[in-house]
Amino acid sequence: MPKIKTHRGAAKRFKKTGTGKFKGSHAFHSHILGSKSPKRKRNLRKSTIVHETDQRKLERILPY
Repeated sequence: MPKIKTHRGAAKRFKKTGTGKFKGSHAFHSHILGSKSPKRKRNLRKSTIVHETDQRKLERILPY
């Protein structure tokens, strides 16, 4: 069997945790920030765990 290539675009955006979940940053924090509350913008700065429905897709494109 040949090796599976890692999706380099996804590798730059997500990191695997010790338990096998994927960590990434929130969306909606790049522009049009004037209409968002300071609390919302503050919470978007933190990292988040990827939802379980997207977990399977990431396991396929980030095998290692």
